[in-house]
Amino acid sequence: MDKIAIVGGGRVGEATTLFLAQQHLAKELVLLDVKGDYAAGTALDIAETSSLFRFDSRIIGSSDMSLLRDAQIVVVTAGFPRKPGMSRSDVLQSNVQIIDAVVENVVKYAPNSIILVVSNPVDIITYRAFKQARFPRNRIFGQAGVLDSARMATFIAQETGYSAKDINAMVLGGHGDAMVPMMRYTTINGIGVEHFLTPEQTAAIIERTRHGGAEVLKLKEISSAYQAPGAATAEMVDAIVHDRKRVLPTVSILEGEYGEHDIAMGVPAVLGKFGMEKVIELELNADEKKMFTDSINGVRQDVALLP
Repeated sequence: MDKIAIVGGGRVGEATTLFLAQQHLAKELVLLDVKGDYAAGTALDIAETSSLFRFDSRIIGSSDMSLLRDAQIVVVTAGFPRKPGMSRSDVLQSNVQIIDAVVENVVKYAPNSIILVVSNPVDIITYRAFKQARFPRNRIFGQAGVLDSARMATFIAQETGYSAKDINAMVLGGHGDAMVPMMRYTTINGIGVEHFLTPEQTAAIIERTRHGGAEVLKLKEISSAYQAPGAATAEMVDAIVHDRKRVLPTVSILEGEYGEHDIAMGVPAVLGKFGMEKVIELELNADEKKMFTDSINGVRQDVALLP
């Protein structure tokens, strides 16, 4: 790909930029932040690893939003991070103002781009960006389920002692607290995870995954998670750049799927060169449907608070 822009020069934006460069996903990476010198310094720091990681992407850091011009993918990580004790909804109002400004510039300079939203609360911010940009839904979606699924896979590996490489986890619904764990679709090399875990172990893993970000934040104190979110974002970008047609949990705008309309929610989706190319509908059992509905209702309540 010729050009990918990352808007938001904080730790998630920095990690994402590094992972995209390491994986050779674009000829040019532009890291944008209101603190232009900070973004420039971060870009230079990453560029200086190019001979070590063997990549030759051109990396630019700036506050000049006109550098969005002709970007094919825009990754949005901009926003106020959570502090200990804060929920994702607590940062909603401030981050809505930020996403509105970002979307305005994307529409102006990169009207044909794909927008991948990472900013929290990602479900609501993705919905807001969709409404403001007026892009077709395949070109604007969010990252959450890939991260939650990766966290769950990690915890399963730690609990069982088996390789994380063999674990495929599936998490739907809202990000974090409102997630919908799909244990029926979670496997270790194709074998259902129920063969390896007791119900008590499974419940503990689900609970830990729900609060995975908060756990990192509590331990680090001065920083929220950024390596895993950056890696999860790069996973989605890779699927788009290489047209892999991967099925990944994606915050998508629903248009009748799962019986829902006009809302953003984490669901399995096919990611390829056109973005979010298709929503995969799974048949939910009673418990899963209740959790999914509760997650939807929570997002709708937050959406109702938007100015």
